Amino acid sequence: MTGNDDSASTPARVWNELQRGNERFVNGEPRHPRQDVDRRAEIAFVQTPDAALFGCSDSRLAAEIIFDKGLGDLFVVRNAGQVVSDSVLGSLEYAVAVLRVPLILVLGHDGCGAVRAAIDSQAPDAQPLPVHIAKIIEKIVPAVRRVSGAPDAAPIDPNTVDAIAVGREHLRDTVAELLERSEMISTAVAEGTLAIVGANYRLLEGRAVPDIVVGVV
Repeated sequence: MTGNDDSASTPARVWNELQRGNERFVNGEPRHPRQDVDRRAEIAFVQTPDAALFGCSDSRLAAEIIFDKGLGDLFVVRNAGQVVSDSVLGSLEYAVAVLRVPLILVLGHDGCGAVRAAIDSQAPDAQPLPVHIAKIIEKIVPAVRRVSGAPDAAPIDPNTVDAIAVGREHLRDTVAELLERSEMISTAVAEGTLAIVGANYRLLEGRAVPDIVVGVV
């Protein structure tokens, strides 16, 4: 599959291709497709990506490398902790409405600094965070509170909180927020033209493990 077209761009086929590319990466057998001069010329005036990927900005989550993709294959949106914002929603709506991607992949990961900061922010002696970092972290705090089981506003011992579980909860919150806040995205899922996969990337193994699927893949 080399781009979004009517014969190859169902959600299931796109997700299967992403999984195959990730498996090649895990096994140390990447093909590095569509990364040459000819491909650069081919897409200079048009883009037809297979999928949109919304992931964390962590430097270890290089989307095209992880999924063994090339130029023009993925429409990538990233920020710290994969936190939904107006700019994220607008970018993903563009991918769905204009570029007609059949799949949104939301990618979290273990060892996430934003998740760690959210957990640490709930400690009784936590220091205030810079304002813009705090705005990111506050979107992850609900997952921290649920995993910890602590009463509302009660301080938490960060050492007792499972960061992997928090990351998983936050991933699910992120997918739910995309559907709740974007009528365009939720309608496309209901019509069967779009699916959303939420996956967690394992840094050491290199594998993207699906956790939640909305739609048919």
